[in-house]
Amino acid sequence: MEFTSATARLRYDDIVAVVNDTVVALDFDGTLAPIVGDPAKAHIHDDAPDLLVELAEVVRAIAVITGRPARQALSLGGLDEVGVRMGETGRELFLFGQYGNERWSSTKRRIISPRPPHGLSSYLRELPGILRRADALEAYVEEKGLAVAVHTRRLPDSEAAFDRLLPLLRDAAARNDLMIEPGRLVAEVRATGMHKGIAVHSLVDELGAKGFVFAGDDLGDLEAFAAVAELRDAGLATLLVCSASPDAEGPEELLDLADVVVEGPDGVLDLLRQLRADAR
Repeated sequence: MEFTSATARLRYDDIVAVVNDTVVALDFDGTLAPIVGDPAKAHIHDDAPDLLVELAEVVRAIAVITGRPARQALSLGGLDEVGVRMGETGRELFLFGQYGNERWSSTKRRIISPRPPHGLSSYLRELPGILRRADALEAYVEEKGLAVAVHTRRLPDSEAAFDRLLPLLRDAAARNDLMIEPGRLVAEVRATGMHKGIAVHSLVDELGAKGFVFAGDDLGDLEAFAAVAELRDAGLATLLVCSASPDAEGPEELLDLADVVVEGPDGVLDLLRQLRADAR
C-alpha cells in the first residue's frame, strides 16, 4: 500500500490505536470484486470471505456500502454466509444496497427497502429512444428496482459511446426528478435524497464508533469520502482508501482525498491483512 503523505501514515496509526472500536466499510465493485464487463458475473475476491471474518475479530463492525441491489450483493458476495460466520465472533456485518436505500444486517437478516422513486418508470420508457439517438443500442441496461444503470463497457468504442450518452441521460434524469451518478463507463439514475455518505454517518451514530475506514474506487464513493472527512474534522480516527486500477489510475476526486492508494481488490485485501496484523 502507498500512503499519500506522512500525515496519512499517522492516520493509519490512529486507526490501529482504536481498531476495536473501528468500522471498516467497503464498496463492492472495484474494491471487493474486480470490475468485469457483465455486472451479473462479478464476484468478490476469493480471499475476501475468510479475511473479512478474521478482520471482524478485531474491529467493531464491517459494512459493505454499494450501488448494487442488496439482494444481488448478498448473492454475488456470499455475504449472508460471511455474516453467519462473523456472528460466531460476536461481530456484525452490515450491507447498504443501492447507495444506502436498502439495508441488511447479519443479525436481522432481512432487507429493508423503500418503494421505487417517482419518475423511474417514465425514465425507462424514454431510455430506448435515448440509446438510439446516441448510437448505443447495444449498451447494457441494468434495472435495479430502485435505480437504472446504463453500461457502455461492452461497446466497441466504449468511452466515445459513454460521452455521447451521458448528457442525454442527465437531461432525462432531470426531467423525471431523478439524480444521475456517473462512474467508469456506467451512468446510474436513481432517487435523490440518499447517498453513501448518509450510510457512513448512520453507522457511526448507531455503533458509537471511534474510528472509520472506507475503501472505494469510483465517483459513487465520493459522498462517503466526504462524510469520512467530516468525521475526521469532528475528531474521529479515519482512513480513506482509493482502490485504483493496475496503472494506479482512479477518479482524481478520490485520489485527492485518499490517505492510501492500493491496486484494486488485491491491494484492498493486503491493506486489511496488514490492519489485522497490526491490531494484535
